[in-house]
Amino acid sequence: MMKNNILGLSLAVVFVGLVGFMIFSLEPIKSSEKDSLGVSGVVATMYKSPSCGCCGVYASYIKREGYGVKIEDVENMGLVKKKLGVPSELESCHTMEISGYVIEGHMPEEAIQKLLVENPNIKGIGLAGMPAGSPGMPGPKTSDFVIYEITHEGSRGDVFMVI
Repeated sequence: MMKNNILGLSLAVVFVGLVGFMIFSLEPIKSSEKDSLGVSGVVATMYKSPSCGCCGVYASYIKREGYGVKIEDVENMGLVKKKLGVPSELESCHTMEISGYVIEGHMPEEAIQKLLVENPNIKGIGLAGMPAGSPGMPGPKTSDFVIYEITHEGSRGDVFMVI
């Protein structure tokens, strides 16, 4: 029974990744939409496991929001997170770099936009885990998304925002 649940969950994650990829492929962003979002020219570098389906869905979400996305498939995400100073308590499945900031997890775009507009003196922001209903994750939102600052020392800082 447990193997059936794991198999079903694995198939669901792959399916969500494929659907997200197909949606993005069928619906390219017009340059006028990018400019109206205020993120024209901003490129996100996403580090992810080659086999992660939800990361592909999240990349499609970020592209639809107007960001350029460069995907780096990485076999050992732990090394990337350590190098970029992501605190273990904020880890998720993928890590991004945008405009000199580290963005950890299934971050809603409004938090990224706030970060880029306010330009605080922090290393980045993180949304721990893979919360249901967050961008790239299936299901309804079941609780607030508490987004924390990542300090320059690589520790969890204050609450950046709650969505």
